Amino acid sequence: MSLSEIAIGSRGSALALAQAKLVLEALRRAGHKGRVVIIETEGDRRSPDTAWGEGAFVAAIETALLAGEVDIAVHSAKDIPTEEDRRLRIAAYLPRADPRDALVVRREIHAGSLADLPPGSRVGTDSPRRTRFVLARRPDLNVHPLHGNVDTRLRRLDASETDALVLACAGLDRLGLGGRIAERLDPETVPPAPGQGAIAVQVRADDLRLLAVTSTIDEPGARSSVEAERAFLTASGGGCRAPIGALATIVDGELDLLGAYASPDGARAAFGHRRGPVGSGEDIGRELAAELDTRAGIQ
Repeated sequence: MSLSEIAIGSRGSALALAQAKLVLEALRRAGHKGRVVIIETEGDRRSPDTAWGEGAFVAAIETALLAGEVDIAVHSAKDIPTEEDRRLRIAAYLPRADPRDALVVRREIHAGSLADLPPGSRVGTDSPRRTRFVLARRPDLNVHPLHGNVDTRLRRLDASETDALVLACAGLDRLGLGGRIAERLDPETVPPAPGQGAIAVQVRADDLRLLAVTSTIDEPGARSSVEAERAFLTASGGGCRAPIGALATIVDGELDLLGAYASPDGARAAFGHRRGPVGSGEDIGRELAAELDTRAGIQ
């Protein structure tokens, strides 16, 4: 297949297709045509009431990419396992959306923030990270498993299966649902997953033409931030389902990394910051992980 029509592998959920569309638009602005190829993943086939494991939304798309069924793959950066396939490369990160988590509250619950939720309120999430950080701040809440795509979880909220949800701001914003957000949670309260809000474009490592093409849509600031966050996660010994949060921002020409972990019972959380040159993000991530002794925090 010529580069005039780049096959873009994506999941078929509304959010995944919205992200694939952003990649398609970026490629078109760079002078390339493309089309989206929908690939069903293990995460898509799971029961609505079961949690997903590491790589559940990524593996099938990577397999199709390696087989040449698609030319590039589009992922939510937070879903990519820490141990990446060396035959593949993240060739581009698009400009990052809001990386924070969002509190969405059932309309009948009059609360505009996490602090305002009445004691005993039910908070639904499919994330161990969100569960533990929410409990570390509000141990009086009833945080319970609630799975499904964004639209499924919102329907379950509106059906009174829970009182509130914690979701990614980026997903809600990209679906035009930012108006449902009651509070964009402070990362010092609930730190986002490493890579949250970033769209990763993956290419075969030996495909020099597509590596060159996709490099033109790479946003250096997003790359520096995500690579620092993922280095922190990897050095901590955790995967994308671990109760570990990280957020890197570029402030006054330097990279500032927030890293955090929560204990298994949510009884405590530890936060740390480290700052340094933008080009040293991975070193900053490893150093902060060692400083926080994150491994002890997730055992």
